[in-house]
Amino acid sequence: MSTTTKKAPGRPKKAPANTPVETTVKKVESSIKYKEPEPKNLGYAFQAIKGGIVFMLPQSGITVFDEKQNKVREIRYCENMGSIFVDEQGEHARRGSIVFRDGNLFVPPNKPQLAEYLRAHPGNKENGGSSFFEIKKGEKAKITLDNEFDIIEAVSAVRDKSISELLPVAMKYGIGTNQRPAEIRHALLAHAKASPIEFMEAFDSPSVKTRAVIKQCTEFQILKSKEDGYYWFDTNSLIVACPVGQDPLDVMSRFCLTERGASVLMELEDRLAKMD
Repeated sequence: MSTTTKKAPGRPKKAPANTPVETTVKKVESSIKYKEPEPKNLGYAFQAIKGGIVFMLPQSGITVFDEKQNKVREIRYCENMGSIFVDEQGEHARRGSIVFRDGNLFVPPNKPQLAEYLRAHPGNKENGGSSFFEIKKGEKAKITLDNEFDIIEAVSAVRDKSISELLPVAMKYGIGTNQRPAEIRHALLAHAKASPIEFMEAFDSPSVKTRAVIKQCTEFQILKSKEDGYYWFDTNSLIVACPVGQDPLDVMSRFCLTERGASVLMELEDRLAKMD
């Protein structure tokens, strides 16, 4: 009697793989459009370039060249007059004072003659002056924004630069370098926020780096500082003499940045490198 062996059922046949559908991702541009704000006359802002907390703009004998009349004319701000030109003002004209407080002067829109006077004044930066300038519409926001970006850049430098890059700048600001790196960075933050542009310029300043080298060489007894000059610590030989009444560090740093002192600076840097 023959027996028939049944084959074990095999794996089910794989269903044919679905053909992948090519999809193209289309970049959708935003349909939101920027709309320029409608101009509003909220007044005019001026800022003093020099002067203290209170700065009064000189007004006596101010003359300008009037292109329309092709002649020099005297101008004067009088609140009760519609013109800034003296020859168009009446006998009851009363000169008004123009005072910048904390460096700023805001002119309301109902005083257009004051704005006209300030724009014509020879002390205005636009006219080649050096007393004050007008902050144009939108410029104040831009100045504030630029300052914020400068601060961000300076703060980022404190975070991202190596401690060896930060040390010369720390010395410039009188920050003790015998601290932990985190403490040095924390102390530098205040200067980065207060004067961000000056802070960033310090990293590229040869003077800042040179002064840092000299200070560190003095700490490590490579140099010796005396009132009459700087000396090599080991030989006590004079490097550069300091005139009476001058700061020895200033004299030494200026000397190291001269052609004659370049070799001394190289020697100082070499000796510091060998101490690592």
